[in-house]
Amino acid sequence: MLERYWRCETSLEEEVQLRDWFLREDVPAHLVRYKVWFVYQDQQQNIHLDEDFDRKVLDQIEVAVVKAHRVSVWSRLVPLMKAAAVIAVMLSLGTVMRHTLLTDEVDVIMPDTIGRQITSPSVAFSVENVEEDSQQALDSLKQIEYPEKSIKR
Repeated sequence: MLERYWRCETSLEEEVQLRDWFLREDVPAHLVRYKVWFVYQDQQQNIHLDEDFDRKVLDQIEVAVVKAHRVSVWSRLVPLMKAAAVIAVMLSLGTVMRHTLLTDEVDVIMPDTIGRQITSPSVAFSVENVEEDSQQALDSLKQIEYPEKSIKR
């Protein structure tokens, strides 16, 4: 029966008989080495968990605390605002680069107070000394060296 046990051909009842036989005190000397195996099996079957095992395990496990997090409308819109700002900066830089790379004009264009663009300096006149101021303005304009192409107005 021991040979059949090692080949896993025994039934549960036969295994119980073998275990009981090896648990006796008077086991023949040539089979004593197998006694340890059956004693070990018997001891492992008698080991059970305590009644408070579940409580001990649950005490050691840390319960995860989930805190509610409120998300405001502003915090949801911040990424969209950032994206809009990046797009605005990129479009502005593109426009500036296009104007600087594609224009042939070397004159500095400044907006006038009325809103039109001029390439020559603007002179403000006062009402008191109209003739002197106009003469000074004409003199200052004569000192400016104009390029060969005509001034656009």
